[in-house]
Amino acid sequence: MLIGSTSSGKTTLTQALYGQELVYRKTQAMEYSQYMLDTPGEFIENRHFYSALMTSSVDYDVIGLVHDCTRKNNHYPPCFTGMFNRPAIGIITKIDSDGGDVAFSREILKAAGAHTLFEISSVTGEGIAELKAYLGVAS
Repeated sequence: MLIGSTSSGKTTLTQALYGQELVYRKTQAMEYSQYMLDTPGEFIENRHFYSALMTSSVDYDVIGLVHDCTRKNNHYPPCFTGMFNRPAIGIITKIDSDGGDVAFSREILKAAGAHTLFEISSVTGEGIAELKAYLGVAS
């Protein structure tokens, strides 16, 4: 299950994990695929949707908190992952972009409760193999 703000790279990451062509599109509702749930960015940006995230999480083994390292905003409150009865990982996206601050992303994801962090570029493929290995997804 992927949680992250609007345009953080959740849908693109899902496409990269499945080996699909990378095509930007705005996620309007929860999008279920074979092994993943791509949640709309509004679900972390508006805490009124937290109950939808909690309810949906029961069907997934891992919660992936996604943060775009080119952004200085943070929508994850401290200890955010405490509401889930699942392990949480942090996924830092867009590491190939100029102006990215991976250290900032690490800091906020750890504060939110992510214990294992992955640094990803869906465009270049950097970090995708490591994330797939962790998730047990065939390459």
